[in-house]
Amino acid sequence: MNINKNPLLDFSNLPCFSSISHSNVGEAIDQLLSENKALTDHLLASDQIPTWSTFVQPMEDANEGLSRAWGPVSHLNSVMNSPELREAYNENLPKLTQYYAGIAQNLSLYNKFRELKASKSFSILSVAQKKIVENELRDFQLGGAELPDSDKPRFMEIQEQLSQLASKFEENVLDATNAYSLVIMDEHELAGLPADVLEAAQDAAKQEGSKGYKFTLQAPSYMPLMQYAENRILRETIYKAYVTRASEFGPVELDNTQLIADIVKLRNEAAVMLGFNSYAELSLASKMAESPQQVDDFLQELAHRAKPFAERDMKELYEFASSVLGLENMQAWDVSFASEKLRLARYNFSDQEVKQYFPESQVLPGLFKLIHTLYGLKVRLSKAEVWHADVKFYDIIDDGGNLIGQFYLDLYAREHKRGGAWMDDALTRRRKGDVVQTPVAYLTCNFSAPVGNKPALFTHDEVITLFHEFGHGLHHLLTQVEDLGVSGINGVEWDAVELPSQFMENFCWEWDVLSHMTQHADSKKPLPRALFDKMIEAKNFQSGLHTLRQIEFSLFDLRLHGVATVVPCTALQLLQKIRNQVAVMVPPDYNRFPNNFTHIFAGGYAAGYYSYKWAEVLSADAYGLFEDNGVLSSEIGAKFWREVLAVGGSRPALESFVAFRGREPDMDALLRHHGMS
Repeated sequence: MNINKNPLLDFSNLPCFSSISHSNVGEAIDQLLSENKALTDHLLASDQIPTWSTFVQPMEDANEGLSRAWGPVSHLNSVMNSPELREAYNENLPKLTQYYAGIAQNLSLYNKFRELKASKSFSILSVAQKKIVENELRDFQLGGAELPDSDKPRFMEIQEQLSQLASKFEENVLDATNAYSLVIMDEHELAGLPADVLEAAQDAAKQEGSKGYKFTLQAPSYMPLMQYAENRILRETIYKAYVTRASEFGPVELDNTQLIADIVKLRNEAAVMLGFNSYAELSLASKMAESPQQVDDFLQELAHRAKPFAERDMKELYEFASSVLGLENMQAWDVSFASEKLRLARYNFSDQEVKQYFPESQVLPGLFKLIHTLYGLKVRLSKAEVWHADVKFYDIIDDGGNLIGQFYLDLYAREHKRGGAWMDDALTRRRKGDVVQTPVAYLTCNFSAPVGNKPALFTHDEVITLFHEFGHGLHHLLTQVEDLGVSGINGVEWDAVELPSQFMENFCWEWDVLSHMTQHADSKKPLPRALFDKMIEAKNFQSGLHTLRQIEFSLFDLRLHGVATVVPCTALQLLQKIRNQVAVMVPPDYNRFPNNFTHIFAGGYAAGYYSYKWAEVLSADAYGLFEDNGVLSSEIGAKFWREVLAVGGSRPALESFVAFRGREPDMDALLRHHGMS
């Protein structure tokens, strides 16, 4: 093959997904790594005082090229996983890890940045450029540049092992999820399940040439079964399968138990080598929060204030389950079912009833209308090569017709696609000479696909998830920063990066927004105001329970990474201790939640899962300014764009918040939004 025709090396346009083969990966990565290493050697050989244009810019260009080659590979590995692609991904992942870890450890490069910081030219750099240099200096320190040469090989080895272990952890969860299916032949066993859920399960069975109804552990299949199935044995069966994924209860090769211990041990070893007391300290060195103790105190204060509401929620649920449903001994697999029944009894509506009003064909235009109202931007369907027939591509343009950003939208769950929802960058805004590069994002969800000729129907929770990920997308796409290192979400402290996403969720509870994005699947009528009022009344239904659950996971993550020496107990034992402190309902002993907690073992949230609650304080308080001035105020929208979205990581997130809100954040805003003040 002529390497010049390798699609991963063509940066003239967006990725050509149909042309990318697993055989392209190694060739492209090897070539770019060789070029980048040669560039690094050239830059270090120069005796001139480094400047932005002669030193930083060439390195940014080279590393962006590597990112543009690897990005589509990593993305396809998440959304169109195959044995061949997985093998290519895992073969090349260590090369990239070695390269980036080698850059971070390079004392000569570190000294070049220090030289730039001390030079006269530093004073004339833009605010964004100065922030990039300061971030680089910090990251060299955190990356091991100041370690003794004798320690650097071990530190490098740790980075390589962690990279491989994280990849294996995620693969095991994906494979364990895909490996399980449950086919029910007798429809009577499925009493309580909505018609569209049954239709989807029947369709799934037909696609495999089978009769009956096929259920899987993917969210659109698993969640409705837990919520609506009257068959308690069926609920327990699929619950146990779900909570024991990637554990000792399944195939030994998919068990993540030892991976967890190895990951935590290696992270803490690296932290100690850098002079930190724990990995949690290392993680927080680049976040808003100042110390693990500050985060622990924040979570415990939130738990203290939320627990009475959670205890009330659980007491009500137990009493209802016992007196009305005849469930004398309610268990974990009964909670979603009983909660749905209680909500129906109390508020006289169900999730399924609401779902009929949210077809994709109305939800997306409603979301795009909100973006136009707040920011004066239009979203229109566009064209680009995609990786699956269900994926769509959009332009964001201003009223003058100027292209602001673009995004891919991959909404539906399917096999060989990892679960959850996320935003990732395909291209980041930056200036290249006289041209400003248009930012491009991947927006990925796992919702129910259309069945038959009907449009996809979304639950209100799924609508909230869509708005959440779109908030991340706007953070990336609406940046006005033109330097790569702090453009969009780059350089934003991890515990603030959820601010724009959680902020967007608030609009899913506004009549003036929802009324434009609903149409009943059959009657074609919009959401009735009376039903919306019931939704608002039920908005904080079990908010105490939901809050405590997030705190439980956050404390587990923080404390698991908060001990530098050998952890005195297993991850499961630690989680049990935390549950004994904060939880109001403890799951069965066989629950293996840590084994599929990909956020912290295979994502970027290690010692950072608390970010969801930390940033929710920011988002709830920021939304208060809209509530005070009109939730659809284009003036406040413009201010939010200007002070939060536009500046990216070019200044500390707290400064951006204060510039928008006029003061520092207040925890009471979060509690008030959840009805717990």
